[in-house]
Amino acid sequence: MSLAELECQISPEQAEPLEDTLFELGAVSVELFDAADEPLFEPPLGTHPLWSTVRLKAVFPDTTQADLAAAALARQAQAPEAIQVQAIEDQDWVRAGLDGLGAIHCGGTLWIVPSWEDEPAIEEGTFVRLDPGLAFGTGNHPTTAMCLAALAQQPPRDQEVLDYGCGSGILAIAALKLGARHALGIDIDEQAVQATRSNADSNAIPPAQLETGLTDHPVPDAAYDLVLANILAKPLIDLAPELARAAKPGARILLAGLLERQADEVIAAYSDTFDIGVEDCREGWALLGGRRR
Repeated sequence: MSLAELECQISPEQAEPLEDTLFELGAVSVELFDAADEPLFEPPLGTHPLWSTVRLKAVFPDTTQADLAAAALARQAQAPEAIQVQAIEDQDWVRAGLDGLGAIHCGGTLWIVPSWEDEPAIEEGTFVRLDPGLAFGTGNHPTTAMCLAALAQQPPRDQEVLDYGCGSGILAIAALKLGARHALGIDIDEQAVQATRSNADSNAIPPAQLETGLTDHPVPDAAYDLVLANILAKPLIDLAPELARAAKPGARILLAGLLERQADEVIAAYSDTFDIGVEDCREGWALLGGRRR
């Protein structure tokens, strides 16, 4: 079956009403994109800002419906700019999205391997099975990649690990695969906690070895040899006292999810209790590393 895609450029004020209109005209999906490479970082809670110029794409079951929708948009008082319609070939989009997503070498012996891939044929390998999905971290994003590389470079053998903001559980699972004794994964999102447990099961890690919980789960004081947090700059700053309490004297800390330009502010929040600094930078993101005093 041949689908059709309608694309146009709109203002942020037009986004919501046009989405409703296009669905009424038969669209099966509507997506909004940044039209001018304008990043949005950490908007205030409860807000849903859009870019100053928005690119809209709507998919229709056929070109006839897409052409009719384009004509209807063109008749509006504030018509969108550059309305275009083109046919697109239908295919197995899930399979197509997975193509090219193979095993990821994180450094040292550590690899992230999707379920449909065979483990790389190497003599010494530490393999974490994890599929892209409701992602929360699959090893592809620079922040996750830097954390995994840091773990691979200094494996946490026989250590107690806290993964705060665990998402998919990729960091806690990698730490355990690299020899950690026990890990606690904490997240604000119940779905993330469930994803961590599911991914742990896929890696034959029992609940007793990887505990999970929401943010109200007790985190014991001075219990962890390694503290991991791959979230955002503001929550990293807010969590500084709690993460400091959780870390043993001499414990290692790895903080990610912050931009390079935010590094000084996050370092300042931790400098009273940690000797900490920038450990790595990739694509505008920073990884902070240090030790509890």
